[in-house]
Amino acid sequence: MLQEESDLSLVIAQIVQKLKGSSLYAQLERQAWASLQRPEIKLESLKEDIKEFFKISGWEKKLQNAVYSELSVFPLPSHPAAPPEHLKEPLVYMRKAQGSWEKRILKSLNSMCTELSIPLARKRPVGEQKELLNKWNEMGTDEPDLSLFRPVYAPKDFLEVLINLRNPNYENGDSLSFRTHLGLIQVPLKVKDIPELKEFFVELGLTTGQLGIDDSNQVPPELFENEHVRIGQKVLAEQDSAAAQQYIRQGSPTALRAELWALILNISSQPEDILYYEQLKTNVIQHDLLVDSLIYKDVKLTASNDDYYFVFEDYLYQVLLCFSRDTSVLGHFAYNSASPPKSYIRGKLGLEEYAVFYPPNGVIPFHGFSMYVAPLCFLYHEPSKLYQIFREMYVRFFFRLHSISSHPSGIVSLCLLFETLLQTYLPQLFYHLREIGAQPLRISFKWMVRAFSGYLATDQLLLLWDRILGYNSLEILAVLAAAVFAFRAVNLMEVTSLAAAEAVLADLSTLKVMPLLQIFLFATVT
Repeated sequence: MLQEESDLSLVIAQIVQKLKGSSLYAQLERQAWASLQRPEIKLESLKEDIKEFFKISGWEKKLQNAVYSELSVFPLPSHPAAPPEHLKEPLVYMRKAQGSWEKRILKSLNSMCTELSIPLARKRPVGEQKELLNKWNEMGTDEPDLSLFRPVYAPKDFLEVLINLRNPNYENGDSLSFRTHLGLIQVPLKVKDIPELKEFFVELGLTTGQLGIDDSNQVPPELFENEHVRIGQKVLAEQDSAAAQQYIRQGSPTALRAELWALILNISSQPEDILYYEQLKTNVIQHDLLVDSLIYKDVKLTASNDDYYFVFEDYLYQVLLCFSRDTSVLGHFAYNSASPPKSYIRGKLGLEEYAVFYPPNGVIPFHGFSMYVAPLCFLYHEPSKLYQIFREMYVRFFFRLHSISSHPSGIVSLCLLFETLLQTYLPQLFYHLREIGAQPLRISFKWMVRAFSGYLATDQLLLLWDRILGYNSLEILAVLAAAVFAFRAVNLMEVTSLAAAEAVLADLSTLKVMPLLQIFLFATVT
């Protein structure tokens, strides 16, 4: 009991400290001072009167949403004596593996720098600055020669690292029950089984109304949708983040999705947010970074060739180039197992006072990175709002898909959950694919790393991301990956090679996400 109270006090203190540095704190302070002029504020009941004023004027709700937003990303309380790296990742072997992986990425980046004789960063000449500013809204028309640039890494390179991950505390003969796991991931992490998943995703049950289900035995779809829209409008009117998060577990109506996601992520476009975005844009105009070419290359290789997303090419450049300059993103490394790369001024290697983070946001883009942004372009057409939503989605969720950690939403746990579900509940399929050299994870890994972006039809992808936001978890990605294999099981049982298995699962664009999830969790598997 005492420990719980101590943990709670620690969480409260840290959230208060975080909020003190926010613009909301300054706004609340200004409102409190301004309220002193109001006749209903009495000196003898000053504290209660100001609290009542905040409640009536809506500022209390804004503060609640800010606290709720912090709690959504706040790491679990650790022991007060635990070092900061434990907050990033409690398992030493995971931290070491992430450190080794980062060294490989940096080596790849540096060798590209050397081979191409291109600096990591340079100031653009004035003429080049003007040219970039003039074509800011049509960067997609630019055709720079990117033939010599290559992605720093692709998902399949990352998968090989995860496959070789081992806990050194386990010898070959240890943990026989764990050794019966015949998948590629060989680390002992606790993942949910079907009963636990059913309990966690209870709102996805067969008796609960869902958007994304065309035929329901319980309620006619149009009747449920009309009522769901009415409740959604009420949630938006209340401006309550927690209520919006609960509501969206049953899916979001298309017309309300943009506002609901912004409410859950606590994003409201204030003048200072727009100004901040413009400052990032200025940084892009003034300085050219090597990662800019990696971003250009990635967009050209992925989104530009996608039937759904090619029209958003300009938006993708704007958002990703600004993102690379945003030092506020560095804050998420406090709870991310990764660490931001450092660069040193020439001739000062190893001297910390001459070190800078590179890129400024600490995130080196990889092949497919732009697909985290692309679906959001359907919802937000104002660049600064689109940017804020993506940044918040990244620091809450997407960073976990390309860093090595033991977190339940981390990519290692998702891979293990996917393999465990298949091995436990579809053993014949799992063993068949394993025997022919088509380990299921080699096919599904790319889906999960991209959160299915670029694989599902956009309307289905947005329904899936509704649930990621609603449950504040990425575990649904692993469940959906297993559900896809279950859906195509009959065809997969007939294949005799990895290439044939990949061909069966090459096109997911016709799949309906919610029926797949419901059937897999609540109808087929027991």
